Amino acid sequence: MEKKEIFSYATSFIGEHTIYGYIYGSPEGEHSAAIVGAMRGTEYQQLYICSLLSEKLAELEESGDIVSGKSIMIIPSINYGAMNASQKFWLSDNSDLNRAFPGNPEGPATSRLAHELLTELRTYLYGIQFPSFYMRGKFIPHVRMMKSSRQSVNLANLFGLPFVMTGESRSYDERTLHYNWQEAGTEAFAIYSGGTDRLDRNYARYAVAAVLRFLSRMGIIRYNSMGGNVSENLAEDEMESIKSEAAGFLGKRASVSDEVSRGDIIAKIIDPLEGRVLQNVRAPYSGIIFYAQDDPMVYQNVVIYKMIRKLHL
Repeated sequence: MEKKEIFSYATSFIGEHTIYGYIYGSPEGEHSAAIVGAMRGTEYQQLYICSLLSEKLAELEESGDIVSGKSIMIIPSINYGAMNASQKFWLSDNSDLNRAFPGNPEGPATSRLAHELLTELRTYLYGIQFPSFYMRGKFIPHVRMMKSSRQSVNLANLFGLPFVMTGESRSYDERTLHYNWQEAGTEAFAIYSGGTDRLDRNYARYAVAAVLRFLSRMGIIRYNSMGGNVSENLAEDEMESIKSEAAGFLGKRASVSDEVSRGDIIAKIIDPLEGRVLQNVRAPYSGIIFYAQDDPMVYQNVVIYKMIRKLHL
């Protein structure tokens, strides 16, 4: 393993801030795959996945099972200053690093960092990012890609995750690493691993297995990549959001990956003072729970579930 400095500069809050990449295989060979972990200070699950991947890649390197002439770089954490301070965003100005791309070498700190990071990452053939889901809660692990002329759903299927989701790019998506990495010519994939600020070891191992499966199938490592799913391709707008009609305790009866039938009570909203049921939350159709809110209490009109209509009825 070779440790490479990607970017470094002095800060008022945490002193010298240095981003490192850890390269496994042949540093002077083909830039085969780059993997990016935590970009926000709350992305503990993403950092944990990268630590497991680093351990596994070190074992493969030691045994000679990274294919000769190939290299894999992992950047486990970028905004570790915020993580150390238990903050989500950049400490000095509370800006979101994953909304700073493609960056500007003459801009503010996050913009300069984004520019240097993308300059390095665009040299790799394949890019894998572990971003956090935009809503707090649990969800089925999946690959997400933004619709563009550069997307490759067939390659995304090689991770062997249950779903490959495609969605239209929105204005704020165009400032993310994933979008700009893809536009720069790298085959980039966003792997959503089931959680963010709480460690889920089973989902983390699931994500690690998916990445190793992909690297093996692309001829970058020698690894027994048995298992995995035959991925279903899903458009983001095919999911239906189920919202709360009242505020109160959330008593869930269905969890992520559960199959439910139309009309099933999947949750109850309970009055926190009187204990009475304010809403029986029912499944609008037969399908699979893709996302579930995991806060103990909810406000009115918030998304508590996202469902996928059952396929091949």
